[in-house]
Amino acid sequence: MRSLQNTKFSILELASVRSDKSVEFSLKHALQLAQHAEQLGYDRLWLAEHHNMDGIASSATAVLLGYLLANTQSIRLGSGGIMLPNHAPLVVAEQFGTLATLYPKRVELGLGRAPGTDQVTMRALRRGRQETEDQFPHDVLEILHYFDDATPQQRIKATPGQGTHVPVWLLGSSLFSAQLAANLGLPYSFASHFAPKMLGPAIALYREKFEPSEYLDRPYVSMGVPTVVAATDAEAEYLASSAYQRALGLLRGQSLKLQPPVETMQGLYSPAEKIAIDNMYSMAQIGSASTVQAGLEKLLQKYAVDEFIFTCDIYDTEKRLENFSYLMDMKVETSVI
Repeated sequence: MRSLQNTKFSILELASVRSDKSVEFSLKHALQLAQHAEQLGYDRLWLAEHHNMDGIASSATAVLLGYLLANTQSIRLGSGGIMLPNHAPLVVAEQFGTLATLYPKRVELGLGRAPGTDQVTMRALRRGRQETEDQFPHDVLEILHYFDDATPQQRIKATPGQGTHVPVWLLGSSLFSAQLAANLGLPYSFASHFAPKMLGPAIALYREKFEPSEYLDRPYVSMGVPTVVAATDAEAEYLASSAYQRALGLLRGQSLKLQPPVETMQGLYSPAEKIAIDNMYSMAQIGSASTVQAGLEKLLQKYAVDEFIFTCDIYDTEKRLENFSYLMDMKVETSVI
């Protein structure tokens, strides 16, 4: 039976931009969080690739990873994920192969098949390239080939990259990537932090169809969980209003910069928007440490995942760091009970 003690805890970081701070502040806070996570004992921290979003500063994911790797010692860092349709597989392999060569056994590559942006920006990213979702499995296989040991007749090699065996994950919010991850024997991370609808069916399909591989001998599932942990339930609900405002901005195509918390969301969104945001955050764990611990244990009982990867959209940066301290305390406390 799964428990918090034997479940890995990780973080997904978007380098969120506050409404009153600069992008530079956000990038430096991402490093502060990575160092904090390393001290607390988190297993990994990933950066997400998004483009043309004023509230997310992790668009140049490999570049920002280099900054974090250079200023941490042991925590594993990676992408959650690189949106593969935006990139040539060889370039991705060379970028992450370079990072893995400089920082051995610390670099991971999570891959997604969505563009991570709007249609206009997608065309700007893919200028001169014709990409379809059907190309995604072929591109994944190409990257795996570049990370493997070179074969005698191999004409194109990733240098650096070839032979680095960078761990590759597949990410998704539907059944497509779950099926592909199962077929290839790769670890799978479900984006339940913003699209939880298909979580149960995707995990079930992945586990049912999983084929052991050179990468993994049994299924391994990570699920995204939005969190806001504070001293009391009331304070956590107050702090969570920043996340709700951000989700509202996403629904309306407006700014995604983090806004200060508000006492109530009433009057800020329509009933339909409230339903959409509630659905988006249906896996969210918001409350005091005891409330969130109970919620995480329920998620474990229901989905039996191997790992939680936490997100957090708290406006106050110190309280955001405290959120991740509270979470790790839950894991430590259950190990000594």
